[in-house]
Amino acid sequence: MSGKKRRKLKLLSDTIANSKRGATEVKNDNLQLQSWSDLPAELLEIIMCSLALDDNVRASVVCKSWNSVANAVRVVNQSPWLMYFPKFGQWYEFYDPVQRMTYSLEFPELNGSRVCYTKDGWLLLYRPRTDRVFFFNPFTREVIKMPRFEMTYQIVAFSSAPTSPDCVLFTVKHVSPTVVAISTCHPGATEWTTVNYQNRLPFVSSIWNKLVFCNGLFYCLSLTGWLGVFDPSERTWSVLSVPPPKCPENFFAKNWWKGKFMTEQEGDVIVIYTCSSENPIIFKLDQTLMEWEELKTLDGATLFASFLSSHSRTDLSGIMRNSIYFSKVRFYGKRCVSFSLDDYRYYPRKQWHDWGEQDPFESIWIEPPKDFSGFT
Repeated sequence: MSGKKRRKLKLLSDTIANSKRGATEVKNDNLQLQSWSDLPAELLEIIMCSLALDDNVRASVVCKSWNSVANAVRVVNQSPWLMYFPKFGQWYEFYDPVQRMTYSLEFPELNGSRVCYTKDGWLLLYRPRTDRVFFFNPFTREVIKMPRFEMTYQIVAFSSAPTSPDCVLFTVKHVSPTVVAISTCHPGATEWTTVNYQNRLPFVSSIWNKLVFCNGLFYCLSLTGWLGVFDPSERTWSVLSVPPPKCPENFFAKNWWKGKFMTEQEGDVIVIYTCSSENPIIFKLDQTLMEWEELKTLDGATLFASFLSSHSRTDLSGIMRNSIYFSKVRFYGKRCVSFSLDDYRYYPRKQWHDWGEQDPFESIWIEPPKDFSGFT
């Protein structure tokens, strides 16, 4: 190859190398000019949607663009709060298990009353000295009075918020092993209606019974595990021929009849049996086979169990899923006692409790409003 041709090839090679080097430098300069805030909004949205709530909040403070996307996709599903009733005084505490925060409010209007039930953010209360029954919304302080009614050793529930036209109050009282007295009322009524019903099967009604409204019916779990059903529209009562849930022998110990809870979950009646240090057992009523089916999982749902009324949620995320949250807070308000069905253990560890020994009127789960920003 002649020297002239070699010089031309070298010149061409140098030109190509310089061109590549220049392109690389331009590319590097562009990369250096870009930052995390320059990520495309579509990519940011995918990332933010996969973050847990606490990580979403942390990411939102990175920059303005991240804040905008994080807030747009953030979903805050509020769990029920645990409301504590003081033995003395007028100050009531609310514990939020999601944020692990406690709020205190003064309610002088609740003096001399005891809680009976909660649903849809409303409390049903009873004042023994005057037989006054009334609804109270602690988030709006609205009061709805009901006709006076003497309630001794019986429980009471209601079907929906008292502002709903479908709201019905229901209570059942033991008359004899084969007879119960059922009383009903609704907001705006001037008196309660009481009717005696015959039981086809023995049914013992007491303060230890459990009540829940499900699919238009009131279900009442008796002291001994038999299930009574009242239809408020037809005004019929029956005791189902469903044998009580089967528990191990060691469950039938001290106060075995007290440590149980009942709730409704997407149209199913759910019962939780507990016994001291034993792990809880969960049953679902199979309404086709008419028998109790033991559950090993809640399929991601979360149960909130308290003596007078319990709740179920299917829209919570993270560690709260597939768990039971009990009405007891440990470590100076930092941790609610719960049982994980995934890990099959209590949290915090060894924090099981004899729920049958707990004061039934000490606390109750209540659903806060979706917008609770003004509640401090």
